[in-house]
Amino acid sequence: MANNAVSAPDTQLKKSLKLWHVVIIGLAYLTPMTVFDTFGIVSGITNGHVPSAYLLALLGILFTAVSYGILVRRFPESGSAYTYARRAINPHVGFLVGWSSLLDYLLLPMVNALLAKLYLSVMFPDVPAWVWVVGFVTVITLINIRSINLVANFNTLFVGVQVAIISVFIYLTIQGLHHGEGLGTPWSLLPFSGADTHLNTLVAGATILCFSFLGFDAVTTLSEETANPEKIIPRAIFLTALIGGLIFITVSFYIQSFFPTMDRFQDHEAALPEIALYVGGKLFQSIFICCTVINTLASGLASQTSVSRLLYVMGRDNVIPKRYFGRLHGKWKTPVINIIVVGFISLSAIYFDLVTATSVINFGALVAFSFVNLSVIVHCYLREGCNKTLMDKLKYLVVPTIGFCIIAILWLDLNQNSLMFGGVWAAVGVLYLAYLTKAFKVAPPSYIAE
Repeated sequence: MANNAVSAPDTQLKKSLKLWHVVIIGLAYLTPMTVFDTFGIVSGITNGHVPSAYLLALLGILFTAVSYGILVRRFPESGSAYTYARRAINPHVGFLVGWSSLLDYLLLPMVNALLAKLYLSVMFPDVPAWVWVVGFVTVITLINIRSINLVANFNTLFVGVQVAIISVFIYLTIQGLHHGEGLGTPWSLLPFSGADTHLNTLVAGATILCFSFLGFDAVTTLSEETANPEKIIPRAIFLTALIGGLIFITVSFYIQSFFPTMDRFQDHEAALPEIALYVGGKLFQSIFICCTVINTLASGLASQTSVSRLLYVMGRDNVIPKRYFGRLHGKWKTPVINIIVVGFISLSAIYFDLVTATSVINFGALVAFSFVNLSVIVHCYLREGCNKTLMDKLKYLVVPTIGFCIIAILWLDLNQNSLMFGGVWAAVGVLYLAYLTKAFKVAPPSYIAE
């Protein structure tokens, strides 16, 4: 077979990623600059205490991150929550978790293409919007096809640019505070707590901000492309969530210090351009908006990488057609067909609006988070019997239970559109599973014997 041909289905993913590669891809997925997108909304909800809401969100996410780390040591395979629920609970449950997660994973690259279209159309209004979508999707698809290391290297550059512009922003904010802007000091603790701080508003804000962490779990889909995944992936999961959370808390602290109230903003839901303008002026605002485009490119690369790997594992298991989705390129060792399919789906950003697109992406993520915590309890605490010592009880029962309860609170605040679209998608998955398993009489097909 020629080197550039598509290989046989049993070709293995290339193990070439190190810890910093995986963390960078995870941070690119999280997109550190999203803190600016949600600040206006959450500041209003929390009465000007966004950093505290981020702190609560981070604590909640870290519990689920621990559960992911436990499971990846047991099952160091790509597939994330799909693999864990399948192996830890039941193959049927695993399929439905993977199917539900697929909705979230498939739409995230499209949302990034949509954001790029919106940003670039503002900067270049004479260029047809579809040009930006096609160009964006083409770039991330070609990079992803070529090499996972190329994705990591590009994301290192893109995340570096985001960190650089955030550092400049913090510097300008501190200068403004010293000159009497906002609270007039960079050392006040008022952004964290004050007389108008209420736990219920902080929890409401944290519920929104938890979605800023979507993607910390996506690094588990890289397990089969990482050397020593049992050791590296759990660290990468925790570090991605922790570093992302610390960035969010730090940046939101300085924004909140500069803008203790939202009186200066015309549009609380789209405060990013105004934040940049008031802090650094017109030139800085232009540079800042350019960096948001880089932000979407980094996230688009990472999200397309993750969903193509999830499709590969489901294809390898033959729960979706193996001859198409379970194959790798002979030379590049990447799931080329999957990447191209995701690219075509992302082109739908030409027609979608942001409200509709973003309203449905959270359903799959919450399904995944919920069942990862349950998988730890079922597999480790009950099946393996790791319940004899106090440490066992804390690690395999208390921590995942707390994680599950926090995710349950988020379910209560989920958008109705998300519940509707997600419910329809899940129902289709149940029907397909019934067909696949002859009315649930046999287990779904599997690459690895159960």
